[in-house]
Amino acid sequence: MLGILKKLLGIGPQIDLAQLVKEGAIILDVRTKGEFAQGHIKGSINIPVETLSKGLKKLKDKNKPIITCCASGMRSASAKGILKSNGFTEVHNGGGWSSLQHRIR
Repeated sequence: MLGILKKLLGIGPQIDLAQLVKEGAIILDVRTKGEFAQGHIKGSINIPVETLSKGLKKLKDKNKPIITCCASGMRSASAKGILKSNGFTEVHNGGGWSSLQHRIR
């Protein structure tokens, strides 16, 4: 049970998210458009988790690393699951966008 929860939340071996961003990873912010407008990571893409299944075509390369983020990490965990179940190969839950922003500097 704990293993499933860790996997869902993206907890496990530490991934160097800053290095992934330097190498061209996509930062996918899955908050609402209103939340995104109030502040976000520069260069991130906004596709709200509620519409992610319909917006997958905006993410053209299924092999390109994607880092999901939201306000706290719960919606980004859901988004990670959606992406993985649709064939995206390298998806990481970055958690809350504000803390992710500090980790990738």
